[in-house]
Amino acid sequence: MSQTFTLDGRNIPFADGQTILDAASAAGVFIPYLCHHPEFKPYGSCKLCTVKVNGRQTASCTMRAAAGMVVESDTEELNAQRRALVQMLFVEGNHFCPACERSGDCQLQAIAYRQGMMSPHFAHFFPNRAVDASHPDALLELNRCIFCTLCVRASRDVDGKDVFALSGRGIRTRLTVNAKSGRLADTDFELTDKAAQVCPVGAILRKREGFAVPIGQRRYDKAPIGATEEALK
Repeated sequence: MSQTFTLDGRNIPFADGQTILDAASAAGVFIPYLCHHPEFKPYGSCKLCTVKVNGRQTASCTMRAAAGMVVESDTEELNAQRRALVQMLFVEGNHFCPACERSGDCQLQAIAYRQGMMSPHFAHFFPNRAVDASHPDALLELNRCIFCTLCVRASRDVDGKDVFALSGRGIRTRLTVNAKSGRLADTDFELTDKAAQVCPVGAILRKREGFAVPIGQRRYDKAPIGATEEALK
């Protein structure tokens, strides 16, 4: 007999060691997230996947499921918190969706729509961040980086290269590359790397492929994030 917990009143089966987020995803229930990847160890930095477990808030990507848990996710309180977090991500960077090559295929944009974000709410920081076009095959657009560390973890844990890292703290945090020059071209980064495939926004872009799929036909143009596989067909 499988173990279950309840999520917004629905029984969710889980296996030993499985997190709330992974169990929910397997059951077809979407909990918003940005820093999570099913192939990597849980990180818990973006806080979008925060849920209430037996009345207390916790990150669902790091919290292991247990039988009898009462989990809340799709509530007015938690969705308001997620909306505020997304708004802060938009204003601390330079995200201009209509001009972005990833529009319609950007996880940050898709979650903003899902959470009902109609305006940035907060004052824009307009940080002065570089665009690194030195690499022959990839563009590093630091204005769009949300510091999810997915490229850092992919390069370290999958590619074994340590191309990327985060430097600084707080408002001074920035994505750096492992080269004395600070240029992506002077690293061993390749488009075949896992790190080239995991960015949820438009910070790592393949050159010469920006609009290969027309706007209106992209992943989240077809169906909103969190839609079931049937809706995506």
